[in-house]
Amino acid sequence: MRLGIFWCWVFAIAGMGNPIWAIADLPDTISRIKPAIVAVGTYQRTRAPSAVFRGTGFVVVDGLHVLTNAHVLPKRLNQEKGEILAVFYKAKGRDRLRRARVIGLDKGHDLALLRIGGPPMPTMPLGDSGRVREGEVYAFTGFPIGMVLGLYPVTHRGIISSITPIAIPVPRAAQLDPGMLKRLNRPYRVFQLDATAYPGNSGSPLYHPDTGEVVGIINKVFVKESKENLLSKPSGISYAVPIEYARSLLRRHQLQ
Repeated sequence: MRLGIFWCWVFAIAGMGNPIWAIADLPDTISRIKPAIVAVGTYQRTRAPSAVFRGTGFVVVDGLHVLTNAHVLPKRLNQEKGEILAVFYKAKGRDRLRRARVIGLDKGHDLALLRIGGPPMPTMPLGDSGRVREGEVYAFTGFPIGMVLGLYPVTHRGIISSITPIAIPVPRAAQLDPGMLKRLNRPYRVFQLDATAYPGNSGSPLYHPDTGEVVGIINKVFVKESKENLLSKPSGISYAVPIEYARSLLRRHQLQ
């Protein structure tokens, strides 16, 4: 009887959304999704260095669109000197570059949608962020320290430690800034992770280790400014914006 109860418990756990041993399939998933990971930055032939890294992005839908964080984008380009927005990636062992342009912004959720030139690239599927549960294991892949060591995406994994509001009320009005007020008026929840992301991870996809389906986008600036504005020494906690908001941005541009 005890053995029967034990196996019933095992099968019940195995039927949960994302059990902790699901990471066993992560190596295969990484191999599938890495070709869709790109570095986002600017390129200017006459500059040294010619390529400047700003964050991570990932290719979606038709292979010609990239999702990333809005704060990753430069405030302006020096078009007089030929500076362009670009994505960088490695293909067949060589570093590649493609021109990009911004076609959509959602500054409220710090999201940007880019259109890239050239033939379609491999893509990442989008999952359902509404089904994410605290305690589940997810992975994210990007360029944590930029392109210093080359265009080799790095993967981290961790659990969803909390699903938490992006902004919380502060004890004194003097601690509020315009951005905080806006987020308090239109609050939404973000994923808090127990894994450490670095500035270059901004825009990295947070995905299911079995399927590679993206459930969120790592954010290292926008969310932390909201969540940790009262801390004199901001924590190493990482956050991700649920993919549902990126889906809305894609729908506004007739992309599914």
